[in-house]
Amino acid sequence: MQSTVRHIPTTAVRLDHTAVLAADRQLSAQFLAAVLGLEAGAPFGPFLPVDLAGGVTLDHYEKRDEPVQPQHYAFLVPDEQFDGMIARLEALGVTYYADPHHGEPGRINRLFGGRGAYFAHPAGHNMDIMTRPYVRP
Repeated sequence: MQSTVRHIPTTAVRLDHTAVLAADRQLSAQFLAAVLGLEAGAPFGPFLPVDLAGGVTLDHYEKRDEPVQPQHYAFLVPDEQFDGMIARLEALGVTYYADPHHGEPGRINRLFGGRGAYFAHPAGHNMDIMTRPYVRP
């Protein structure tokens, strides 16, 4: 049987936006924007976006009727901005970790020749900042 699905080259596919569920969209969006050195955008319907490079937005959405299921969000950040992000976490009193299980507090990792750290988002999500992408086979 012949497939009628038209395949798009992977170079043409990119993430446009994703919803970040939170009990308080304002608190969550402003927190993440502050850590990353960005600003939360203007509300867009029920969403409060944080704009990233390449036109991608993290649209914070309030979910108050049931607990938020924690997710993992990883950000590839410029090496020259990493120290500022760590300093902002410290200024906010947020503990960062070298590992995703939060077992090495106050430390960074040096995976794949870069630097990285994990920290908790106010909604319980596990955030990851890294200066080098993971090496995949």
